[in-house]
Amino acid sequence: MTDLDAIDIKILDLLQQDAARSIAEIAEQIHLSHNACWRRIRQLEESGIVRKRVALLDAEKLGVGTTVFVMLRAAEYTDEWYEAFAKAVTKIPEVLEFYRLAGDIDYMLKLQVSDIASYNEVSQKLTRAVRFRDMSGAFAMEELKNTTAIPLPRKPKA
Repeated sequence: MTDLDAIDIKILDLLQQDAARSIAEIAEQIHLSHNACWRRIRQLEESGIVRKRVALLDAEKLGVGTTVFVMLRAAEYTDEWYEAFAKAVTKIPEVLEFYRLAGDIDYMLKLQVSDIASYNEVSQKLTRAVRFRDMSGAFAMEELKNTTAIPLPRKPKA
């Protein structure tokens, strides 16, 4: 982890809340000059701590409000199988997240789809790409928490 001070932590907290804030607004809230604030933000971006700034969209309003978690068990454990699987997954825009897991399940995908038929289309794309020992989907009934905010280290006040 990069050594962050309390000011960096405050900047990161403000950016996570709203990345559209102006540098002037951030500088005012953390009591820094505009230039000093800008330099710190640039350093956070150049170090890779701030990977990018994005707009968070409302999936429901865009007609893709159904969240599905897909659990997969691989049919084989070869580099060729994994490469074909990863290539197929990265081409499917409905796949928002893709994880390799430890335990009984090998992979988990988070999908955002419009309905069951859309999920079926995605599952067919996956099964055409590679063989699985098992694939199951769990539909989210209710979203209880959804955040993009990373827990920040606690530092003494600057």
